Amino acid sequence: MVKTGQTLKVEKLEGKEKGKISFDKVLMVAEDNEVKIGQPLVKGVKVEAEIIKQGLGPKIYVETYKAKTRKHRKIGHRQSFTEVKIIKI
Repeated sequence: MVKTGQTLKVEKLEGKEKGKISFDKVLMVAEDNEVKIGQPLVKGVKVEAEIIKQGLGPKIYVETYKAKTRKHRKIGHRQSFTEVKIIKI
């Protein structure tokens, strides 16, 4: 659930920083006491956002070890993300 003015990190999206993006696949909308649930999507609803930053998350290390052969392997991974600010629902 998001609100206008909220900033959140989502999985990497195409676009440049300070660019606009819109999400048209909305599953649920809640306004005051009225709730609209889509089946599967709510028609006519769009969420507009601004891309603040494209970046990489913290490094995660994965280590594997085979006991009988003493085989070691250490791999690092950094997940890409896009930070967006919700402008309008």
